[in-house]
Amino acid sequence: MSTKQLEQKKVSNKIAENVKFMNEVLGIDQSFDVIYRQLNYGGKEFALYFVDGFAKDDIMNQLMMYLGLLTREELVPGTLRKLLQTHIGYLEVEASDDFKIIVSQVLAGPLALFVDGEDQAILIDARTYPARGPQEPDVERVVRGPRDGFVETLIFNTALTRRRLRDPSLRMEYLQVGERSKTDIAISYIEDIANPELVATLKRRLEEIEIDGLPMAEKTLEEYLFTNHWNPYPMVRYTERPDVAAVHLLEGHVLIYVDTSPSVMITPTTLFHHVQHAEEYRYKPIMGAFLRWVRFLAMILSVLLVPLWYLVVKEPSIMPDSWQFLLPNKAGEIPLFWQFIIAEIGIGILRMAAIHTPSPLATALGLISAIILGEMAVSVGLFTKEVIFYVAIATIGQFATPSYELSMANRFVRVFLLSSVFLLGKIGFLLGIFLWFLLLVTSKSLDTPYLWPLIPFNGRALLDIILRSPMPYKNKRQRILSPDDPDRSPGK
Repeated sequence: MSTKQLEQKKVSNKIAENVKFMNEVLGIDQSFDVIYRQLNYGGKEFALYFVDGFAKDDIMNQLMMYLGLLTREELVPGTLRKLLQTHIGYLEVEASDDFKIIVSQVLAGPLALFVDGEDQAILIDARTYPARGPQEPDVERVVRGPRDGFVETLIFNTALTRRRLRDPSLRMEYLQVGERSKTDIAISYIEDIANPELVATLKRRLEEIEIDGLPMAEKTLEEYLFTNHWNPYPMVRYTERPDVAAVHLLEGHVLIYVDTSPSVMITPTTLFHHVQHAEEYRYKPIMGAFLRWVRFLAMILSVLLVPLWYLVVKEPSIMPDSWQFLLPNKAGEIPLFWQFIIAEIGIGILRMAAIHTPSPLATALGLISAIILGEMAVSVGLFTKEVIFYVAIATIGQFATPSYELSMANRFVRVFLLSSVFLLGKIGFLLGIFLWFLLLVTSKSLDTPYLWPLIPFNGRALLDIILRSPMPYKNKRQRILSPDDPDRSPGK
């Protein structure tokens, strides 16, 4: 049955018509997990619809036991009003005469109760979803700090956020996206901090999405919200940590929660949002700054080390005599450029193999790959030792990058710069650096410059990124987000 037919259909006061329509729409005789129960309480006919596995059995049993004790005098007249106001004590209950809403709600988990003689159905939110317990995310581990993380259930994730922000201005606005999937989405922001125009823009873009479903959850949504499809750099930051989500809400960001996904989208973001990690704020400021510098160095090496070394090998005249020992004594049977390309492909294959390998065997796979394959490749002359060494350093720098999406983008840039050196030598390297910088300068995330606070320059914000300022000094919110409340120390 089409959506248009559902929109036009209203609940009848004849229960037989409602049952016939619901049975047809939900495929009662075809789907084993969509349950229909014909009931009789106090001489009135009832029809109950729910999805097996979503409804809480204990609440259903209590509800049916209570309704079974009611007499006809307790139900008529005004059966619907008496049920809503007196007999059904569950808090989340409402009435609707729109079959589109009723069907959507049943498939989302709530119960639908039809009553003979009433032209509205009662929707009882007594659902429960299969869910795992909150646990520390694998990609955002910290030595010290909370071990809870977002899960695949939307209501759990919003509750984990509210536990850290008990602000009455925190808003969790509900939307649905997907004509068939009806995926639940929540837009989260602090009303008196976030820029209202940013909130309105995101809501408008979400409402304009026309798609049958969101099978890949937040990733599908990202491609609709941000149209820079061929830009390898991430326009949003993902987090699975509630504390990180709370920090960004306080800064004025807007978060998007998608049901079935443990990753929360933080918008808008710049390049420097992707290079910060929660662990830096679990140490003293000086140690946090040191960790950040080490991480910056690792990320720079992951991009530039391999192309730079290949450039000096290709054009050794630019290398000072005192550094000549870095050049390889023997080039190997395969040209250096193709050695690097094969190594990059091999690392990608090993990464995919590790993902699909059972956890107890993944460590063994990594050791075998690093030791045996690398050693054998050098022994038979396929690779030089220097290629293995520099690719290993670049890969470690890639894994040290806090944002997985940013690490993959940096890897793409590394291969691009390597190819530029292969084709044009020194000119190719300089041209590649220029095009890379131009890409970053011209990129924007929801009209937010991607290189802020470097371009446009903001000295105080840039210093905070470089040094990891102590929290008492972070008394102002970032103006690039245009927050309604720029002061983080309201008591002063």
